[in-house]
Amino acid sequence: MLINQSVISDIKSIITQSKDNAIRAVDHQRTLMYWHIGKRIFEAEQEGKERADYGTYLIKYLSEQLQPEFGSGFSSRQMYLSRQLYCTFPIVNTLYSQLSWSQYKVLLRIDNQDKIEFYIAETIKNNWTVRQLERQIYSHLYERLLMSSDKESVLGVSATCLRKGTVWNQSAVNFLLLSHRYKVEGEYSINLAIALLLILFCK
Repeated sequence: MLINQSVISDIKSIITQSKDNAIRAVDHQRTLMYWHIGKRIFEAEQEGKERADYGTYLIKYLSEQLQPEFGSGFSSRQMYLSRQLYCTFPIVNTLYSQLSWSQYKVLLRIDNQDKIEFYIAETIKNNWTVRQLERQIYSHLYERLLMSSDKESVLGVSATCLRKGTVWNQSAVNFLLLSHRYKVEGEYSINLAIALLLILFCK
């Protein structure tokens, strides 16, 4: 009996998608958990804010109490990141289920809210992995877009490099950034920099 083989491929896709959705849902719950922990830590700090070292002491104490029972996910570092998550995203509804806790930890390294929101939007739109997000931050994509009037070209170079697994080295980034300082009439300088980066670093 002949069976349409597309049935198998379709069912496999359904299974894979369901697994991915389940993993993403669990990971989002973990992010929400850390947000609520961070909120409670922040509130507790306000109660003892008359002591300059209270926040540090509180985080260390919480880790000592929680880690033996719940594991390394509740280390002092994680407690600090939980607090930082709450302070950076004080409204819980602004946390996106499309982003993993690992991606949020990368975003928390950024000290500019506009830049954070930019990378969140780009991560969701392009379905970046943690490593791809790190690469784009390291390549100063946000800064390059701010300086360039040809934003589509900059995004195109970045997308090409990501597809090929390229990590832009600092000299390449500096070259592109510096090109803006010596910009002449039109877009010659910045477009030349983009073209050279694509040729030299995305082979």
